[in-house]
Amino acid sequence: MNDEQDAAPDSTAARVALWRALHVEADAPPPVLEDTVGLELLAPAADWRQRSDMDPQFTRPFRASIVARARFIEDLVIEQCDRGVGQYVILGAGLDSFAQRRPDVAGRLKVFEIDRPGPQAWKRRRLVELGFGVPDWLRFVPVDFEAGENWLDALIAAGFDNGKPAVVTSTGVSMYLTREANAATLRQVAGLAPGSTLAMTFLLPIDMAGPEVRPGLEMAEKGARASGTPFLSFFVPADMLAMAREAGFKTARHVPAADLASRYFADRSDGLRPPDNGEELVVADT
Repeated sequence: MNDEQDAAPDSTAARVALWRALHVEADAPPPVLEDTVGLELLAPAADWRQRSDMDPQFTRPFRASIVARARFIEDLVIEQCDRGVGQYVILGAGLDSFAQRRPDVAGRLKVFEIDRPGPQAWKRRRLVELGFGVPDWLRFVPVDFEAGENWLDALIAAGFDNGKPAVVTSTGVSMYLTREANAATLRQVAGLAPGSTLAMTFLLPIDMAGPEVRPGLEMAEKGARASGTPFLSFFVPADMLAMAREAGFKTARHVPAADLASRYFADRSDGLRPPDNGEELVVADT
C-alpha cells in the first residue's frame, strides 16, 4: 500500500489499541488505563473479540504490559507538565489517545505525534469523523522514514521549539529498528534542550522471557518477520543504559516490569501483572 495514501494503521498498532480496550472489558476493575478510543477509531467487525490474537487468557500478560507502559508514560508526562515542560513528542504515535482522553493535561502542552503519512492521515480523518477533532495544540508530523526523512527536522518545521525542553516517548518501536538507528534516535533526543526527558521501551532477548509469555513473543517475532517488519534489536537493561549514556544523556534509569507491577497492579483482585523480562523501559534526562 502506498504510504502517501489514507492508509489504515498497521496490524501491530491496531492490536495494541484493541488490547487496551480489551483490558477495560475483560479484566477486573478498576482499569490500570481506561482507553477505548482506539477501538472507536478502528470500528472493527462485531466479532473482533473472537480473533485468536484477542483471546482474553492468552493475551493477558501482553495486555498487562501494554497498559502498564502506557500508564507509566502518561504519569510521566503529567509530572513533567506540572514541572513546566510544555512540549510532548510521541515517536511512532500510531493510535495513541492521550490527546483525546486527557485534554485537561494535553491542552497545557504542544503535543506532536510523529508517524508515517498514510496511517496518520487515516487517524486524522477518523478523529474528525468521530467528533474528537484536531485542536490547535495537537500537531501531526508525517515522516516518511523509508524515504530517509529526518523526524527532528520535520518536528521543528511543525512548530517544535528546539530551545525549550520536551518529553519524548517511544513505545513498541525499538525492536523494529537496527541498533544503529536506535543509537541515532537516542543521540537526537539527547541533543534537545536541558530538562528534556525520554521514555523508551525496549524488548529483552526472547530467551530471557518467562514461560508465560515466551510462546507469544516467539509467535510475534515470527509474524513480524513474515509481514516484512522483523524484530531487529533486543537489549538487556545494562546495554540500553550504556547506549543512553553514550548518546549524551546526563542520567538514565531502567524501569523494570516489577516496578510497574508494584506501582499499578499491587492491589488487583485478578492477579493481573506485566511479565518480567519482556518489554521494559529506559528513562533518560538531558
